[in-house]
Amino acid sequence: MKRDNQPWRCIEPASVHWNAAGEPSSKAFRDVYFSQGNGLEESRHVFLQGSNLPQRWQNHSRKHFCIGETGFGTGLNFLLAWQAWRALPEPRPDLHYLSFEKHPLSRHDLARALTLWPDLEELSQSLLDAYPGLLPGQHRVLLDDGRVRLDLWWEDVTEALPDLASQDKPLVDAWYLDGFAPNRNASMWSSEVLQAAAALCRSGATIATFTVAADVRRNLIDAGFKIEKVPGYGLKRECLRGVRTKDKLNPTITTLNLNWDIQERSHERPQSVLVVGGGLAGCTTAAALARRGIAVTLLEQGPFENAGSGVDQGILYTRLSRKHSALVDYALQSFQFATTFYRELFDAGKLTAQKDGDLCGSFQQSDNASEMAELGDALAGLEELAQVLDSQQAAQVLGIEQPSAGYWYPRSGWLCPGSVCKALVNHPAIHLIENAGEVNLRYRSSLWQAVAGRKVLAQANCAVVATGPQAKAMQQFQWLPVQTIRGQITRLPESEAFENLRAALCHEGYITPARDGNHCVGATFEINDGNPAPLESDHQHNLARLAAAVPAWRDSLESLDPATLEGRVGYRCASPDYLPVVGPAPDLPGFLEDFGTLRRNAKHSVANRGRYLSGLYISSAHGSRGLASTPISAELLASMICKEPPPFSRTLCRALAPARFIIRDLSRNRM
Repeated sequence: MKRDNQPWRCIEPASVHWNAAGEPSSKAFRDVYFSQGNGLEESRHVFLQGSNLPQRWQNHSRKHFCIGETGFGTGLNFLLAWQAWRALPEPRPDLHYLSFEKHPLSRHDLARALTLWPDLEELSQSLLDAYPGLLPGQHRVLLDDGRVRLDLWWEDVTEALPDLASQDKPLVDAWYLDGFAPNRNASMWSSEVLQAAAALCRSGATIATFTVAADVRRNLIDAGFKIEKVPGYGLKRECLRGVRTKDKLNPTITTLNLNWDIQERSHERPQSVLVVGGGLAGCTTAAALARRGIAVTLLEQGPFENAGSGVDQGILYTRLSRKHSALVDYALQSFQFATTFYRELFDAGKLTAQKDGDLCGSFQQSDNASEMAELGDALAGLEELAQVLDSQQAAQVLGIEQPSAGYWYPRSGWLCPGSVCKALVNHPAIHLIENAGEVNLRYRSSLWQAVAGRKVLAQANCAVVATGPQAKAMQQFQWLPVQTIRGQITRLPESEAFENLRAALCHEGYITPARDGNHCVGATFEINDGNPAPLESDHQHNLARLAAAVPAWRDSLESLDPATLEGRVGYRCASPDYLPVVGPAPDLPGFLEDFGTLRRNAKHSVANRGRYLSGLYISSAHGSRGLASTPISAELLASMICKEPPPFSRTLCRALAPARFIIRDLSRNRM
């Protein structure tokens, strides 16, 4: 599912016809989204009862149960599964729901469809609140405090399912096959799609579908399912149910000549995890694992009060582009997740508006008129993500005179990273160790031990390194090609001159609305500069850039004495390709041995899978976008550790994987 250099634009939404009863059908496929007049009961009969749910949940041995679905449609099947799951008493497994849809409903059409089911109103509203709209790609939605995870893949299932299956991991416990009828949309029922679905099945996985078409039955049997016809609902005489049998091995579906990203050895879900590093990467990871019931020990080198970031206020920021790339797709999908993630922290009272942050929107100046014109068209239908504004419109949203056009992100804003970290670690499953000192990791008797000096501070089955630039100090990551970037912010005292600013402004630097009597102005960008002291020259630099961005403030800014201003220095970690480093830690000698032939021929096909250090992971190199990138990166790590479906395509998982740099350097004969 590589889309590099393809034009970027919003997903084409479903074209919907509404009948007199207000029920939707697809104009493109000339088929209904659900049985008209009795959609609720038919869905319960075909899919819930057809999958023997919720009875299977009561006796499920694993910590989560995954339902895979072809065709999300109106979300009815998901809502009914969620409703049935909620009705179960504890203990119950977490619910993971994985759905594929090429043409999702617009938010407006989805809201209209969901009004048909008043009994589902509470759940429907929660779905609408977190619905990703028409942003292309893969989207994770967390519901019920993260106990319910909904993965929406806005993709063609004929590409997406083989992509997911190519990772060769059993993930799905029950399949809902609910695309439009086979005679209206045959590609969703093809042998290739059903083979991929079978490859993703756990032992004993089931399928359920409304259709009894002969071609579908044959394809399911060929894929290894034992199929039976059972009575249908209402006027439909029959439907299909099936079980994945053990007498047929999962087909191997690989699409790449190098499978270094697939771990050679599998592992069990750990009972406990060490997370080293109390910044955004570490705290979001600890929280993601704690949501799954895993005991986490979080170790911070110094006082936790000082952890989080080198800035007082950070901007929730992303990037737009006219073309797809791994960097752009990751940036937008992570931003989409983060905006909902932080809004829910505010809604739950875990963050306090104005004190800990404000999702007041942010504006990014731009002088690239041709790009803005093209992206203005591409963003049609994605106004809640971003909009192109002229200078007058920008002045209206910012509340200040603004000379430049640019991009408005209405769901963005500013956050205090330290406050976010404190909110995330306030969880009974997280044990915090402050002032741990310089921590190293060693592997003893199948356990990772956090060691400071000669003292073992904690140990666990699994460990995550989230120490930013300090990761290279650990023996396991000395090879990692990341660099340290010093950044200094300036605290600009609140005054009448700046008081009308009501949203974050990004230019070559940025400024936030005031918090605790100061605006945050930043930030400098100095590679491999280790000076921890704020510099007057850096204050001058920050103020000069701000004056250029807001000429109306120039006189007020130039009247300030930089020597009297306060500031703070922090350190970012960045990778050569500007993408974060998120994933399992490769066994470097094993990689050099298994993939060494790439030195002579970069296109050589290697059958080996990757060798990795058992139970060791990293989340690093989030650069200046850690507020946007760390929440979904934490979900990616937690999914890997807990053997759940990943929140990204294989292409994006590989683009983030630490081992990508080893393969890159071998292919260039640099290692």
